[in-house]
Amino acid sequence: MSELQHEVTELERRSATAARLFDIRRIIGGLFVVYGVIVTIAGLMASDADLHKAQGININLWTGGGMLALGVFFLVWLKLRPIAPPPAAELQDERGERGEGD
Repeated sequence: MSELQHEVTELERRSATAARLFDIRRIIGGLFVVYGVIVTIAGLMASDADLHKAQGININLWTGGGMLALGVFFLVWLKLRPIAPPPAAELQDERGERGEGD
């Protein structure tokens, strides 16, 4: 019985690790940072013709900066509020209700 309990505990730990790894905030934040860097570089390299097309506003630079800010926001949010795994007692209650275990 203790070996089974140890195996269940190990699976719960792996599940919590996988949930933190694939948190949607990490994916969204990472993509916004990568695309923000690309668009910001495009804004820094904009020609006079590009600026004239946008009525004098360097839209790539502004958009890239906004994307970078949003991406950093998501990553900071992830760092400050990580996903907490459910308590073991709650998981045991759920298994008991479904008729699993024992």
